[in-house]
Amino acid sequence: MTDKTTASPSTPAQDAELIGPDRTLLLVDDDAPFVRRLARAMEARGFSVDIAESVAEGIAKAKGNPPKYAVIDLRLGDGSGLDVIEAIRGRRDDTRMIMLTGYGNIATAVNAVKLGAVDYLAKPADADDIFAALVQRQGERVEPPENPMSADRVRWEHIQRVYEMCERNVSETARRLNMHRRTLQRILAKRAPK
Repeated sequence: MTDKTTASPSTPAQDAELIGPDRTLLLVDDDAPFVRRLARAMEARGFSVDIAESVAEGIAKAKGNPPKYAVIDLRLGDGSGLDVIEAIRGRRDDTRMIMLTGYGNIATAVNAVKLGAVDYLAKPADADDIFAALVQRQGERVEPPENPMSADRVRWEHIQRVYEMCERNVSETARRLNMHRRTLQRILAKRAPK
C-alpha cells in the first residue's frame, strides 16, 4: 500500500455525503499490518470500521451485524473470501463489497461479482482506490486503465478461467487447452505476468 492511505482527496463532509447514513465497513484480510493501515485510512474518511482476519471471523461478524460496505481479501489462511461475500449477501442485499487480492484473475473476479461484489481490485491497492470503488454510484463510468493487460497476462487469464471452469483439475484443463499437463503445471505455478 502506498502513502496515499492517510491522505483524503476530498473533505470529510464530502466523504460523509458519499458514504451515506450507514457507515459500517467490514475489512477482511489476514495481512494484519495492511488491514490496520487500511482501517485507519477508512476511519479518517468517515467509516465505522470493523476488522476480521479470517474467513470464520468474517462470517461471524457478517452474521452478527451485516455491514453496508465490505472489503474482502480473496485468499485467507482458513479459506476463500468468496465465502464471506456469500455470508454477507445472505443477510443483507444492499452491501457494497469489494474483492481485494494479490492473486487476481478474471475467473475469480467474475465469480466474486456473481456472488455480489461490486468491484475487484488487485493488491497493492491504495485507500483512495478502495474508497472510490466503495462509493462509486451505479452507472458511473470507470476510468480506463493506465496500463492495460499485456498479451502474456491475457493468455494467463484465459488459462486461469479454463482452470476454474474445470474445477481446478489440471488434467482436464490441459486437455481442453490442448496443452501438455506438465507445461500447464509450470504455468500455474508461476505468478501472473504483468
